[in-house]
Amino acid sequence: MNVIVVGCGKIGMTIVSSLVEEGHNVVAIDKDLQTLEEITNIYDAMGVCGNCTDCSILTEAGVENAQLVIAVTASDELNMLCCYIAKKMGAKHTIARIRKPEYNMESLGFLKQQLDLSMSINPEQLAAREMFNILKLPSAVKIETFSEGNLEIIEIIVKEGSPIAGTTLFSLRNKFKAKFLVCMVQRGDKVFIPDGNFVIEAGDKVGLTASPSQIQKLLRSVGIDKKKAKNIMILGGSRLAFYLTNMLTASGNSVKIIEQDKEKCSTLSQVLPKAVIINGNGAQQELLLEEGLDTLDAFVSLTGMDEENILIAMFAAAHNVPTVIPKINSEELNGMALKLGLERIITPRKIVADIIVQYARALENSLGSNVETMYKLSDGGSEVLEFNVRSDFRQINIPLKDLKLRKNILIAGIIRDRKPIIPDGDDMIMKKDKVIVVAASQRLNDLSDIILSPSKS
Repeated sequence: MNVIVVGCGKIGMTIVSSLVEEGHNVVAIDKDLQTLEEITNIYDAMGVCGNCTDCSILTEAGVENAQLVIAVTASDELNMLCCYIAKKMGAKHTIARIRKPEYNMESLGFLKQQLDLSMSINPEQLAAREMFNILKLPSAVKIETFSEGNLEIIEIIVKEGSPIAGTTLFSLRNKFKAKFLVCMVQRGDKVFIPDGNFVIEAGDKVGLTASPSQIQKLLRSVGIDKKKAKNIMILGGSRLAFYLTNMLTASGNSVKIIEQDKEKCSTLSQVLPKAVIINGNGAQQELLLEEGLDTLDAFVSLTGMDEENILIAMFAAAHNVPTVIPKINSEELNGMALKLGLERIITPRKIVADIIVQYARALENSLGSNVETMYKLSDGGSEVLEFNVRSDFRQINIPLKDLKLRKNILIAGIIRDRKPIIPDGDDMIMKKDKVIVVAASQRLNDLSDIILSPSKS
């Protein structure tokens, strides 16, 4: 598929990387020649240097044959204008990054309709939603939802002395009566789609799928159910902090933001009347302690510097704050932070790239997509996809135990009439179901891709 990515900052570069890895023909547009040279040297992508609203630049990039144009420059207005022009020049679908709260909270629907946008993306709002979900269920290091929240997949890290360490999955299901499924295990750099004989070990990152109520029941049973975070401190008064605080205060949480810039503090005080805004340097240990670091349920570091977010998050963890979440954009620092013991890390550009890949993969299906949702698990080592079951799926009404699935594929859940089913071998896929599939080390475009082809059976 021909894709044009406009704007090659951190998010743009991550999108280019992800789409090239998916096998798409990617053209990158940016004003900065050095940035373009870096991208074309690293990735199998073409580069066009110039203004993205210049028709001649878009023509040079091949806009008339583009199935998808993604505009992620630093300017919301430039992104919208670029997408509008690209659509008029023949691009089939357009996606614009729109970050400003005034657009997202007041007129986004109108703008999308008038500009004929296929989708708008807001990295800060998406990252805030992911953080909010973790703060609701702090026992997890990652939470993904399906079918409007009827089914969840969470990742937990198995600690030393945990009652599930050293246990096979068969005995785990028998011992704890909650209806759940272990759908993925990451051990070091290896990712497993486990069978019933698989033994969980301390240090494993385990993916569990269940309804929200059953996940709570399981976490209570194994003794790792942390209480929901109520008293939260946020370092940095960014857009991300604004969106997260809005969600938290609307849910009745107590939120305190520490921001060094006085003007930002003044603005935040006006738009977030339910939060406490402190003007000060959050890198000063004394200030954090004076503002009640030792009494917090959660600490979130959202400054513009990854290194500062890591260091202050580690300081909060050292003061026994139960849940600590830093924002880290650098892939190298992300891995380092995990090794330093920071389990919950949010990377906005990765969240956006995953959504773009999901959308692009959906467009590839000429019969109309049946990919509803897609997430990355185990640090990108596996994918979890939600498929709509179409009438052309040939394995309808066949017990799952009789399906010949490809290696490293697991059917982790079925949604039928909005009710979640944690499947066993006797369950069947039916028309109009939604099916949750976990796949390691492979790419799925369609639900039929999970079935082993006759030539390989």
